[in-house]
Amino acid sequence: MKFRFSGPAAAVLLSLAAVGAQANTTLTVAVFPKLDQEIKDALPAWKKLHPDVDIKVSSLAIADHHNAMTTALATSSDLPDVMAVEVGFIGRFAAGGGLEDLSKAPYNAGQYKSEFIRYTFAQATTQDGAIVGMPADIGPGTLFYRKDILDKAGVTEADLNKSWESYLAAGQKIKKATGAYLMASSRDIEDIYIRADLKEGDGVYFDKAGNPVVTSERFVNAFKLAKKARDLGLDAKITPWSNEWAESFKRGTVATQMMGAWLGGHLSSWIAPDTKGLWRAANLPNNAYASFGGTFYAIPVKATQKPMSWEFIKFLTTRQDTQLASFRSIDAFPALLAAQNDGFFAEPVAFLGNEKARLIWRDAAGHIPSIQRSKYDQVAEEAVHSALDKVVDSNEDIGTALKEAQDQIAHRVRR
Repeated sequence: MKFRFSGPAAAVLLSLAAVGAQANTTLTVAVFPKLDQEIKDALPAWKKLHPDVDIKVSSLAIADHHNAMTTALATSSDLPDVMAVEVGFIGRFAAGGGLEDLSKAPYNAGQYKSEFIRYTFAQATTQDGAIVGMPADIGPGTLFYRKDILDKAGVTEADLNKSWESYLAAGQKIKKATGAYLMASSRDIEDIYIRADLKEGDGVYFDKAGNPVVTSERFVNAFKLAKKARDLGLDAKITPWSNEWAESFKRGTVATQMMGAWLGGHLSSWIAPDTKGLWRAANLPNNAYASFGGTFYAIPVKATQKPMSWEFIKFLTTRQDTQLASFRSIDAFPALLAAQNDGFFAEPVAFLGNEKARLIWRDAAGHIPSIQRSKYDQVAEEAVHSALDKVVDSNEDIGTALKEAQDQIAHRVRR
């Protein structure tokens, strides 16, 4: 049977169909890998709650993403509704004033503080109390090592993490017995050491008054360890995240890597999946605890769909099921305490030789202090890395190199 409609009736039906087709709201979410996968996995559950709200994900490599977001905030063009911010950039973005203060109504994000690992909110809170991002995942510092290489060298996990000196001594044994380097870059030991065992309220590069502290004993000791590693031939002189860096893990030419717990997911999924069962995870040397990485979700001040953006951020960060699904999918260690109490944490990790590594990371996270972030952290990090290169590559005096870095940072801060 065929139905026929008059011209006016057909026009009404077409108009209604057009309205229906346009009824859905679309949120644009800007992220970096593998957060795009996290959101893709979460969408079925989100659509059950909000069938009329679509999510459009824009993903760029981490450096490109933050550069794009810096430009978007500065120009108020191509702004997403929600943006992911890695912890190393949160201070700079917060200082720019382009992110919504989530401590205020209607968000009232402070009500959730007790539900998260304690140091996360401090990282996203400005000196005047503004909360510029909701914590999604964290990066408890850990020591990944190749057990097969250690076994060949007669080295134990205890040899690696008993102290910083024993870590380097173990590296000498490994190099002599197997030819493998202890670490990819001398920068690895410097980056972890300067973040280890900070006191509550400290900054990595600045004191509470905003003064650079890179000439302090903490940095001197970090540089001494890095220089010793280079002098002993224990680092492969490889740039982190380069193709050569990834190849070193695939081929077993580097025995250890100190980084955030999330590296385990990268190793197993795309860096070196064929090395399954060969890796293990342990605490950092000298019983040190450090935060290395972490993600926040923020709303630009000039975004236009803030109420629904906030709903989506809460969906990603405050729900136990969403946080656990992300951890299972992309190894994004949950910032939400309820997610950390799930039985999944006690399950063996196949890639890490069935080690219960998540329990190690959960314990480490509980020891990490709340530290302050500065909008100049990226500037300071670049200056310190440049100084370290002068020390390990050109044998510049450590004190001189650090003083030059401190002066450079102070000059940038005063501008």
